[in-house]
Amino acid sequence: MGKYSREDILRLAKEQNVNFIRLQFTDILGTIKNVEIPVSQLQKAVDNKMMFDGSSIEGFVRIEESDMYLFPDLDTWVVFPWTAGDGKVARLICDIYNPDGTPFAGDPRNNLKRVLAEMEELGFTDFNLGPEPEFFLFKLDANGEPTLELNDKGGYFDLAPTDLGENCRRDIVIELEAMGYEIEASHHEVAPGQHEIDFKYADAISACDDIQTFKLVVKTIARKHGLHATFMPKPLFGVNGSGMHCNMSLFKNGVNSFFDENGDLQLSDTARQFMAGIIKHASAFTAVTNPTVNSYKRLVPGYEAPCYIAWSAQNRSPLIRIPASRGLSTRVEVRSVDPAANPYLALAVLLRAGLDGIKNNLTPPPAIDRNIYVMDKAEREEAGIKDLPATLAQALDELKKDEIIIDALGEHIFEHFVEAKEIEWDMFRTQVHPWEREQYMEQF
Repeated sequence: MGKYSREDILRLAKEQNVNFIRLQFTDILGTIKNVEIPVSQLQKAVDNKMMFDGSSIEGFVRIEESDMYLFPDLDTWVVFPWTAGDGKVARLICDIYNPDGTPFAGDPRNNLKRVLAEMEELGFTDFNLGPEPEFFLFKLDANGEPTLELNDKGGYFDLAPTDLGENCRRDIVIELEAMGYEIEASHHEVAPGQHEIDFKYADAISACDDIQTFKLVVKTIARKHGLHATFMPKPLFGVNGSGMHCNMSLFKNGVNSFFDENGDLQLSDTARQFMAGIIKHASAFTAVTNPTVNSYKRLVPGYEAPCYIAWSAQNRSPLIRIPASRGLSTRVEVRSVDPAANPYLALAVLLRAGLDGIKNNLTPPPAIDRNIYVMDKAEREEAGIKDLPATLAQALDELKKDEIIIDALGEHIFEHFVEAKEIEWDMFRTQVHPWEREQYMEQF
């Protein structure tokens, strides 16, 4: 993404024959919203004078406080390549502001900026994220509705013809590169119909913007191939679910604060303190990083997703892994996060947890280099390994007890997030599911 002025945006819109602009933002639940305007209204938009009704957005404001302003981040200007023609569309990601010109507390993007400001007060200049979002491709039926029929029988790193999603995935990569993404890898994942496209790390705000745009591109291009792309964490029983591993690092003026050439595993004290904070608050932030009822169908033993709070530099069963790269690439990988998470909120709670570890000079427990999945409960207890929450309800209970994570969300987002998720859990809890009828209809 470039660095653009107001004049640059007006010039680019004309030079690139853009007809419409989507002013895009993200609600508390992570859903992308947008107000589409004709190019004739672009000047009003870049002058921060575009208003919308915030009362119609989940978790924003009450109807008597409905007027909100969209402040476009001009550096997020991009033209959607697939809209070439008479109706070419560009995109600007926006922050939400109150009528009095103050940042809106319920805007996840603004909230992440607030937590980043706290990071800067500790002397760090950058918080980088390298995300690894996974997704499934399902066939559409004759009416264009998603089915449960996968488009391939491929496995990890398979090639065509087994991987029938390869052409779709390649087209997604082409579109992303045309939009300025630097794609590092694209491959079939472990489960049939499951895919992963990795793009280069970026600063936290840009990386979260990239995740949201990535989801939009994947869904759009998949539909052009007659497929439905889903970032649902566990769409199918008996196979791996989809994660969004988060590779994180803190920098001071271009120097990676997690690297220490003379440290154990070449990790700095800062890296270990950050990791200790993540471990301390893991149970509480899980409601945010794994925010749906379905998320907890993925966090079970046997499918490569972590369900135990531990760390290792050698195996992939714990919550935290330290990848082998060092120097500028030294990073902490949190493996529990799934792609249903609102990335701005997920990064806010992960960063705040890590900063708590740094502020309080916390020490992580010893690394667990065994496969935790083959350890029994007594062995795990002896090693001090706790379980992640097993349901959304448990995760919400843990969230409500942790002041650090509540502060990372801010009062407005915390209250509205918990309210929405408790409604979601209650709807699931009171619903009668097909499994229950299969088990009990004839038995009782």
